[in-house]
Parts: sequence; C-alpha cells; structure tokens
Amino acid sequence: MAFGLRNSRQEYGLVAIALHWVVALMVFGLFGLGFYMTGLEYTDSWYRRAPWLHKSFGLLTFALVSFRLVWRLTGEKPVMVPMPGWERVAALLAHRVLYLLLFLVPVSGYLISTADGRGIDFFNWFEVPALLSGYDRQEDMAGAVHLFLALAIIGMTGLHTAAALKHHFIDKDSTLLKIFGAGRGESEN
Repeated sequence: MAFGLRNSRQEYGLVAIALHWVVALMVFGLFGLGFYMTGLEYTDSWYRRAPWLHKSFGLLTFALVSFRLVWRLTGEKPVMVPMPGWERVAALLAHRVLYLLLFLVPVSGYLISTADGRGIDFFNWFEVPALLSGYDRQEDMAGAVHLFLALAIIGMTGLHTAAALKHHFIDKDSTLLKIFGAGRGESEN
C-alpha cells in the first residue's frame, strides 16, 4: 500500500499525516509541560529548563503549523466523506478554529516571553527577537490569553477526536483511517 508525499483526492499524503500527528503530540506535550511549570519552585532544577524547552518547542510548533497550513493550501485536499450539511459545516468550522488556535497560542506565548524586551533562545541555535514588548501589563494579559487559548485548544482537540471516533465507530466511514494512512482506495457509501 504505497502512497506519496502529497495528498490526493482520495487520501492524505505522508507529509500531511506526519505533520498532523507531530503537531498533535507537540500540543499535548506543551500543554503538559506548561501545566507542570506552574507548580515549579524557584529552587527546582527544572525552574529554568522547563520554560526554555516550552518556548523552544512552542516556536517549533508555530513553524510546523505555518508549514502545515502552506502545505494544505497549496496542495490537493482529500474529499470529505458524505455527511449531512450541518456536519460538514461544523467540521470545516472546527478545523478553522483549530488552525486559528494553533497560531494564537504560540503568539500569546511569544508576547509573554518577550514582554521584558528580551528575545527567545531557540534551542541554543539562535535568538528570536522581541518585536513587541514593553506594553503595560503585557506579560500578565498575554499570560491570561495564553492559558485561555491553551485550554480552548485542548477542548477543541477533544471535540475533534470525538468527531473522528464517531465517524469510525458509528458512521463506519474512512475519516479516521485516512489520517492514519489506512483505508486508502476504499469507496465511501
């Protein structure tokens, strides 16, 4: 069952599948690390390392999501399985909201990290400069937005997962299988 790098009308390509799962793992990892960081004491050995990793992986996630969106917009997209109109609209809206959140969460994190005018060290490779900083209560306001958006992305991911499972177990279509690279060439009812 060979398939290509690019999407076709019937299936997702290897690049889209890999980006989907890598970004999903990174989002959950970043959420867990962010939650863990909130309980760290100043004397804890991870007090400085955890935020550094969180920022670096957050920037990497932003870059991967940017690439994923370009990949999606410049390539073919597999045809959705037949479903009621309301469900199709809900799926398209949910995907757009997820993409928006995948951009806004890192942007709000960037605004927290650069509030004091210092850039962000990206895995000790280079520094991402502080382009917007010094605004009154920037760190606090961006922090509140970051938390709200992070919770929203976890909630939307839960809905996204529930919808995929509904398609698989109730509708018995290939929606879920496609993002695993399976169910290729299967005809839909």
